[in-house]
Amino acid sequence: MMNDKNVTVREQKIKKNHIKAKLIFFLALAAALLLIAIFAKYLCPYDPYEQNLMDAQKPPSAAHPLGTDRYGRDMLSRVIIGSTTSIFATLVLVAIITIVGTAIGIVCGWCGGKADTILMRISDVFLAFPGLVFALAVAGVLGGGVQNAIIALGAISWPKYARLARGLTLAQKDSTYLMAARLAGSSTPKLLVKHILPNIAGSILVTSVLDIGTMMMELAGLSFLGLGVKPPMAEWGSMISDGRVMLQTAPWMVLAPGGAIFVTVMIFNLLGDTVRDFMDPKQR
Repeated sequence: MMNDKNVTVREQKIKKNHIKAKLIFFLALAAALLLIAIFAKYLCPYDPYEQNLMDAQKPPSAAHPLGTDRYGRDMLSRVIIGSTTSIFATLVLVAIITIVGTAIGIVCGWCGGKADTILMRISDVFLAFPGLVFALAVAGVLGGGVQNAIIALGAISWPKYARLARGLTLAQKDSTYLMAARLAGSSTPKLLVKHILPNIAGSILVTSVLDIGTMMMELAGLSFLGLGVKPPMAEWGSMISDGRVMLQTAPWMVLAPGGAIFVTVMIFNLLGDTVRDFMDPKQR
């Protein structure tokens, strides 16, 4: 019996170390993407906005590893410089909806009453519409631009975090440690910031990391439809839109930014899955 228990403990330890190694690996990949986005302008082999019609639609070669677009611009340089807009716009969007949604959810779960009813009914209105369709309508009203795309997607994405934070707050609200904190004289803001928020932050963080890939795809979708960044700014979704009419004659114009989206979304999704496994109480 003792041997079986030792084997189980050893297997759990090996599994935990494996999850840690995966977490470090995917964190390193995500950090590499962020560094590329930060130093993009220094990494571009060519000016990503310089046009040269003599080199238009050149296939991949030693001089242009990812080929050129219809204006002769180097695709590799445009993919690299496009990472700045695509990645940072996504991270800003996820940060906004996480902060706003979590704050609303905590307030609703803690206060209850009319504030809870009104805010949750508002979230129901947003959730009643298909997300991307509603974002298209909002972005269409606001006009093009990456800021308006972020506002449009933020308007329909915060209810998920509000509902999650509300449910977690309700689960913590009547716990023993909070009653003890109240008796010790802690004010409501202190209870929310020092006790509630740290205890629900893990689940919120996992949801945020898993949402990065989804938000990136939706931002790229708005740009693809002409409601994101404005030309000639490089952004992966708009680059795919520019090259779609030449998919048969110059497929690299679509494959290059499409591959960048695929790799980036894959890394952040795998990172989110690993963070979820790492923070699973069963692994502790």
